[in-house]
Amino acid sequence: MIGKLTGRLDYRAADHILIDVRGVGYIVYCSDRTLAGLPGVGEVVALYTDMVVREDLMQLYGFPSLAEKEWHRLLCSVQGVGAKVSLAILGALGPDGVSRAIALGDWASVKSAKGVGPKTAQRIVLDLKDKAPGVMAMGGTVAQAMEGAADVIEMSEPAPRARPQPAAPSGAAAATAGALSALANLGYGPSEAAAAVAQAAGEAPDAGEAALIKAALKLLAPKS
Repeated sequence: MIGKLTGRLDYRAADHILIDVRGVGYIVYCSDRTLAGLPGVGEVVALYTDMVVREDLMQLYGFPSLAEKEWHRLLCSVQGVGAKVSLAILGALGPDGVSRAIALGDWASVKSAKGVGPKTAQRIVLDLKDKAPGVMAMGGTVAQAMEGAADVIEMSEPAPRARPQPAAPSGAAAATAGALSALANLGYGPSEAAAAVAQAAGEAPDAGEAALIKAALKLLAPKS
């Protein structure tokens, strides 16, 4: 199973790219959002990947973060949702948007993706609501996937290049994970904690861990 690719971006098409890894080309399908965030042709690119193998099909799908890859896997586990629909949802909402929509039961946001009907959107929210807390707490960005990029390209460059250092999980991911952990320690259930943190993060995307906890506790407080 291929879980990550690091190489040169050889070409890009409407829904996929070709990554050259030491002379071997891999076709990788990506969402519109992921494609828009990739570097130019000839530059080094790294993506986490998920491979689909069937009797008459073998395809790779690429994602800039571990959280997005996990959402793709979970979305495809829902009845009636294939890779194309999953990429449409992730392209429209992004992994953070998917997390918020599912944690809050906001199937209308999921339905906004191309090719997603109301019944499918409702099924996605219902089936995956309990999965949201775990994915929301995940870190891992494309910057971390770039670790080792120098090893891939050193054979084609006369001068050695310094190995890029892996990046720490993004501040938003770390804040979300910390807030979820704090609420769990206070006795809140995973689903209600995830919904509160998702709503708090949606209202204040740049909030730190302490601010998220405070806002989530306000949302969870009994209404008088």
